[in-house]
Amino acid sequence: MDKKIFIATDGSEYSEGAVREAINIAKTCGSQLYVMLAIEINPEFIALAPLAMESIEKESRKYLEGIRERAVKENVECETIIRKGDSPYKLIIEEAEKKQAGLIVMGRCGKTGLMKLLMGSVTARIIGHCTGKVLVVPMASSIQWKNIVIATDGSKDSKAAAEEALSLTKCCGSKSALHALAVTRKSATEERIQIANNALKEIKSKAEKENIKVDTLVVKSKPHESIHETIIEYAKEKNADIIVMGCRGRTRLQRLLMGSVTERVIGHTDYAVLVVKS
Repeated sequence: MDKKIFIATDGSEYSEGAVREAINIAKTCGSQLYVMLAIEINPEFIALAPLAMESIEKESRKYLEGIRERAVKENVECETIIRKGDSPYKLIIEEAEKKQAGLIVMGRCGKTGLMKLLMGSVTARIIGHCTGKVLVVPMASSIQWKNIVIATDGSKDSKAAAEEALSLTKCCGSKSALHALAVTRKSATEERIQIANNALKEIKSKAEKENIKVDTLVVKSKPHESIHETIIEYAKEKNADIIVMGCRGRTRLQRLLMGSVTERVIGHTDYAVLVVKS
């Protein structure tokens, strides 16, 4: 993992999984930790309720200090950051880039109101706009690094995700197993099936060179079952700790910031999902 890890939190219980796992990763890898809370506001609110804004900032600093103390107890260097603005995702990306953090860790969803952090809003926009990797951790998720699942469709981002999954598995050593899956639609053409097979062959070849054990599977999604449901079911079968995916897949809409399959996996699984870009 990267030597600089950035936590984006909204101060709610939904960020607890992200905070806990980020501290664990930083402790294991000797990483510098940055934790940020972006307060979503508008100028009218500040003008009309200055005392309320002051109270929110005070509670936010207290919350962040609690996280810093937790990190210090684990011998992890931690810096806290508070920013205010009407576009939290822009503030978070700006700070993460300023700190040169290669990994942003965040919860899947948060509370509504001034400090909301919801999948499909801030989380999705950060994944779509940032240049680094994003680890999305559901509240109750625990990453043991025993079973790493890579879901690929042969796209550029999927290949980058596969490289990341191989690197993580190698880093974790004998305690970790890699499982590679390529899902095609039931109506997939022979060309698409061949692309899926080639992607898995490439992963297997690279794994063998690194003495990494990997099992591979190409599967067509079942009738009335979406691709993201097939991926999640496979992860359950493998007792996964984490799913690694590319940000965008093979779509005609290259302008999309995040592929629909990746977004749906994040939204429907209880596992942590690491999203990687090429």
